[in-house]
Amino acid sequence: MKLGAPSLGPVRHWLSARRQDSGTLPVRDHVHVTGERAVRLSSFDQALVAVVGALVALGLVMVYSASVALPDNPRFARYDQAYFLLRQALYAACGFVAATAALQVPVRVWEKWAPTLFVVALVLLVLVLIPGVGRVVNKSRRWIPLGLMNFQPSELAKLAMAMYAASYMVRKMDVKENFVKAVWPMAVALGFTGVLLLREPDMGAFMVVSLISMGALYLGGVNGRMFLLSGMVLVGAFVLVIASSPEKSERIFAYLKPWDPMYAQREAYQLTHSLIAFGRGEIFGQGLGSSVEKLHYLPEAHTDFLLAVIGEELGFVGVASVVVAFFWLTRRIFVIGRQAIALDRVFAGLMCQGIGIWMGGQAFINMGVNMGVLPTKGLTLPLMSYGGSAILMNLVALAMVLRVDIENRALMRGGRA
Repeated sequence: MKLGAPSLGPVRHWLSARRQDSGTLPVRDHVHVTGERAVRLSSFDQALVAVVGALVALGLVMVYSASVALPDNPRFARYDQAYFLLRQALYAACGFVAATAALQVPVRVWEKWAPTLFVVALVLLVLVLIPGVGRVVNKSRRWIPLGLMNFQPSELAKLAMAMYAASYMVRKMDVKENFVKAVWPMAVALGFTGVLLLREPDMGAFMVVSLISMGALYLGGVNGRMFLLSGMVLVGAFVLVIASSPEKSERIFAYLKPWDPMYAQREAYQLTHSLIAFGRGEIFGQGLGSSVEKLHYLPEAHTDFLLAVIGEELGFVGVASVVVAFFWLTRRIFVIGRQAIALDRVFAGLMCQGIGIWMGGQAFINMGVNMGVLPTKGLTLPLMSYGGSAILMNLVALAMVLRVDIENRALMRGGRA
């Protein structure tokens, strides 16, 4: 991903010079500034908050539009028309409360607890596979019922991987030229996570977690040949998983020939109706609430295929606005990460860039699936699609990015509290 590729390039040479001068790597020189005294929260990236708020608000509107006709389906007959809107609004409210709490936590605390949080995520991924604990929906066991919402451990795993990978690269910075010491332990962690995710199964989440971990290795300065080797092994693993599953293989063939009568009414059914929705939208769309495809033609219109409803109702203009918003958001997260690294806060910078890979990568995959550029995969659109765990963890992750930005600004003002 080009956005973050240069983030540690020049900094590595600067850090090396500092190491030669002092004999130690000054990774935590900032602690005396952001340690005992709390930084002021009055100076923050208002544009970032505004874009996130706009995406969440648009998501609420489109979730309502995409789900308003669902009660006509016998499967959702006991729900009223505003059921999914009210639930999504509740999830967003809980997410903003959790994000506000996360914003109060210094980055040094997140760094300290990153390995523990990763272990907690792995434990939850194990628990969700236990019959009677994990809830099965559409042949996938991905949720743990918590009353207010069904929590999806794979969403926590994405954030935990971004934090753990950043912490790991900081701890292994001196041995990153050694494959066994630098890459192998991270590969084991990713492999164990992948096995648990594929048991659910949740191929989409595994793809995002893999992107985050590989991005951390690259941005953390791992030797290029080792990174290429790791990437080839990971691609080989994906190919093996797809080849070993007839269902996944059929999805690939359906993606390549969606209008073939053999696939159009089966594996490619969602894709063909998604493409029809985009085609009907043209430039300015059919108008808010005027989608036809959401009327029980396009399955999961309020979750995985929300962008198709946006395309049909708001047209190219609406879709382009969403694409630009996610591009700007991802770029801004990477900029904050580069600022942190330039201020000698490597963990904070890598964590931000990992979250940027998560947001940008998942949005790209979801958009690609909706538009037929990528094979159909069950991934939601961050901040917008219906889902409690997703929007909760998205907002918490972005609050952590905002905290990094606030601490960056405090340091650039001279380190005054």
